Amino acid sequence: MSFFTYKDLEIKYIVDGNLKSNKEVIVILNGIMMSCNSWEAFKEPFSNNNTLIRYDMVDQGESSKVNYDYSQELQLEVLHELLNHLQLDKVNIVGISYGASIALQYVIKYPNKVNKIVIANGVAKTSSWLKAIGDGWNEVAATRNGLCYYNITIPYIYSPEFYIKNIQWMEDRKEFLLPIFSNHLFLDSMVRLTKSAETHDVIKGLSSIENKTLIIAGEEDFLTPVFEQVYLNENIKNSHLVVIPKCGHASMYEVPELFTSLSLGFINNDQIKII
Repeated sequence: MSFFTYKDLEIKYIVDGNLKSNKEVIVILNGIMMSCNSWEAFKEPFSNNNTLIRYDMVDQGESSKVNYDYSQELQLEVLHELLNHLQLDKVNIVGISYGASIALQYVIKYPNKVNKIVIANGVAKTSSWLKAIGDGWNEVAATRNGLCYYNITIPYIYSPEFYIKNIQWMEDRKEFLLPIFSNHLFLDSMVRLTKSAETHDVIKGLSSIENKTLIIAGEEDFLTPVFEQVYLNENIKNSHLVVIPKCGHASMYEVPELFTSLSLGFINNDQIKII
């Protein structure tokens, strides 16, 4: 675990593997409520044949918390500075949800820094639908009621079938998350993160993306529905779309083996040619 400084912000990052090797470098971009620790179970498969970089964005995990509103441009430049700090010329990016938005913005602004990109449960623009959901989250966050915040956010992240079939796992997650969700500092961070996503809009830039792109969708994603990923696929010329049946917004948690296989298979296989 290490930290680097961007302006007056301390950003936590973890490198799994050797940056001086010839292996592909994969940078994972967190969903809005995630941190480096959220990917711990993925560390081994993602770093077996690659170098994995995880980091906490501003207002996430152990990185700096701020006391002002910002746009996702801040997160974009933090990522860029991290890659410069590590002296990386080109990386592969895997972004989910909030992280998918940052990934799309980054590849449009800095295309030469990116090899391949995986967009999971992402959108081209924060719609009125998604903003209304975020507004609801923030209204509940203002009550400082951790249980209410949990109930308005977490159940809808998963597909109904997964939630019901894995109810004990969900209850264990609830027990773990409730103290965190009851912390006013965490809630304030979540409000800022949610607000920062309101202006996400890369519709005009999608046609400029020439990097190889894999788009992962969940058939039962109620936050970023499948039509959003279909739109990305139709407007990013070098992209492929995989829709996972019976899967919700948290694809990496619902189908971790498939999420890993899709991401690594796409990033690591350049040698297959059909003649």
